[in-house]
Amino acid sequence: MDLELLFSLAWMQIALIILSALVLQWLGGHFITGIIGRVIRKHKDETKIDRLKRRDTLAGIFKATFSLVIWLIAVGLILFVLDIDLAGIAAGAGFLGIIIGLGAQETIRDYLAGIFILAENQYRVGDIVTLNGGGVSMETSGVVEDITLRITRLRDLNGTMHIIRNGEASIITNRTFKYSSVLVDIGVAYESDIDLVEKVINKVGKDMIKNPELSAVIKDPIHFFRVDAFAESAIIIKALGKVEPAEQWQVAGEFRRRIVTAFRENNITIAYPQVVVHKPSTK
Repeated sequence: MDLELLFSLAWMQIALIILSALVLQWLGGHFITGIIGRVIRKHKDETKIDRLKRRDTLAGIFKATFSLVIWLIAVGLILFVLDIDLAGIAAGAGFLGIIIGLGAQETIRDYLAGIFILAENQYRVGDIVTLNGGGVSMETSGVVEDITLRITRLRDLNGTMHIIRNGEASIITNRTFKYSSVLVDIGVAYESDIDLVEKVINKVGKDMIKNPELSAVIKDPIHFFRVDAFAESAIIIKALGKVEPAEQWQVAGEFRRRIVTAFRENNITIAYPQVVVHKPSTK
């Protein structure tokens, strides 16, 4: 057979392999997303948003793994079509793998950490987390935009993307797992009637759920929790509530806005730093 014809057939086969790999990758991605959506079970107290986060996170990992397998097979087939000695390459790859393995212990640790993150459902795509400890010199907070078996990508409030190896984060703080708490400290003057303060705080919390937009995200209205401390110029009151994940800042801000108005209407003074000077007697 003519060499030019053989060359042409080889390139046609290679093009067909690449096209098949692309089609399989696309079909497999949709199939994996659908299967995971059906397989994952709803945990106790897990919301629909939590399930979607878990589905997207697991689907991303499985799709990446599936794509890697598809393209490894495709590369092997292309090498076979080009009549390249696969046995020799395999032997060389085995020797090279030993050398790489000696220096890839941290990478292996990252992959193992990634497996535990997914298996234990420590955090998902869309969660707001703080990662620190291990090799992380300072804590890094942000929204999880992507998780792979090796790295986690966080986007902070400034829009900066942080890429953290999974094996580096030994302390993980998930601020949006299942629900978020609203915790507000309020300083009132020492002469305040604490019973009245409690009544006003509870009323503001209950009034907030009458707002349709706020009631959709509030699970447990903000309420008087306890007298938390005696500060230099104030009695510190702690108010507590429960909201949908990542809604604590919006709800807390609205609560503070309303509590200022409510305290003024009830003649409750929000404490501020002050100094009492006692003039010595001249007698």
